[in-house]
Amino acid sequence: MKILITGARGQLARDIVKMGIQKGHEVIPLGHKQLDIVDFTKVQEAISAFNPNVVINCAAYNAVDKAESDWHTALMINGIGPGNLALICHRHRIPLVHFSTDFVFDGRKKCPYTIADIPSPLNKYGQSKLLGEQEVRHLTPYHYLIRVSWVFGAEGKTEVNFAKKVISWAQKGEKLRIVADQISSPSYTPDVAQAVLELIQTGRFGLYHIANSGYCSRYEWAKFILKKMGWTGELCPAKSDEFQAIAKRPPFSALDTFPLKEVIKYQLPDWQEATERFLKEFLKI
Repeated sequence: MKILITGARGQLARDIVKMGIQKGHEVIPLGHKQLDIVDFTKVQEAISAFNPNVVINCAAYNAVDKAESDWHTALMINGIGPGNLALICHRHRIPLVHFSTDFVFDGRKKCPYTIADIPSPLNKYGQSKLLGEQEVRHLTPYHYLIRVSWVFGAEGKTEVNFAKKVISWAQKGEKLRIVADQISSPSYTPDVAQAVLELIQTGRFGLYHIANSGYCSRYEWAKFILKKMGWTGELCPAKSDEFQAIAKRPPFSALDTFPLKEVIKYQLPDWQEATERFLKEFLKI
């Protein structure tokens, strides 16, 4: 396949690019400077020029707290931009892969969210991502709409990667306080990339949740990481309210991945095994 990837400098995009090349696909990675998905004309020109077999949109505004005040930018990148891609892809009959988030849910359900659950975001970031979902769904039937949660991988920036943040904090201090009342499903980028490329091959369009199996709190995840690192400092559980974040986070946003296994014929590994592989790659341990 010829795959055009937008937002190609992000952590998930980099692993999709890497794995796509390994699988023998022709991959066209475009960063923000090469293609701003908010610019309808540029999107139209790029898709016409490259004529890909599939477009994978990894461009996103991920600054959750900043989105509360920078609402228009978040809305343009997470909502209007995906709509531009969907409209142009539909005109060319090109399948579109678009990524959304567990933050479209309010976290009050107490058990993993399925693709049948109705979104109700708590913050502006979640609202902007929900708009992107709606735009893609309404503007093209040829879509793979994929929600991920707590994305982490060896590539990309530390500020959007909780696992890297924990490692950085541990290297700087001997005492850490980590929230224990936020629970979700970590999503390891190589595993997500593999599943996405497998899903595209099936031709089974629709909404999917892709995350590693199981779920944990941020505190439990940090504890697992620090133990594997051999860190000897003090780790303390904390409540979200203690940190006074600008944007509200859903307390429980784990994702139920049904029917992904039935479509791609395998289940993603559990979050513990994925975290171990991440640590081996990132820290060489």
